[in-house]
Amino acid sequence: MIPSEMRGIHEYQNSFLVPSNFILQQSDHIPNFNPNSLLNNFPNNHYISSNSTTSDEADELNLNIFNERKQRRMISNRESARRSRIRKQKQLDELWSHVVRLRNENHNLLDKLNHVFESHDKVLQENARLKEEAFNLRQMVEHMQIGNSFDCTFRDFDEVPINTPQIS
Repeated sequence: MIPSEMRGIHEYQNSFLVPSNFILQQSDHIPNFNPNSLLNNFPNNHYISSNSTTSDEADELNLNIFNERKQRRMISNRESARRSRIRKQKQLDELWSHVVRLRNENHNLLDKLNHVFESHDKVLQENARLKEEAFNLRQMVEHMQIGNSFDCTFRDFDEVPINTPQIS
């Protein structure tokens, strides 16, 4: 043991000693009693072991408290991590649901767009057919003679524009 530690132990032991001139008042039922006599009956190492035992118990108690807090923190952190995983999984599920909905909407819009293109092509074909038919009818009318009473020709109708339907 280090001498400074020994001095601390002696100081610790001496702090419990009762002055030798201290004597309890004698009464009928209490004999003369000197508390120092009890202290002197115990060996010196008892104070050391008692002190170290108390210190060990306090250390053990502190360690138990520390471990208990550590265990509670660990459980709390696990619960927090679990809640975080659940929250992230929920967000991921919502995002996937949103992706599926957008893909379906995109598919429907592409179908509608294809239908519009097909309709547009059909209208253009019909328009071209009607223009050709109008041209053929004009030529037929020009070559026909409807009678001598009509002096006009159908060339006047060539200036009339043909309206085509527009798709918006």
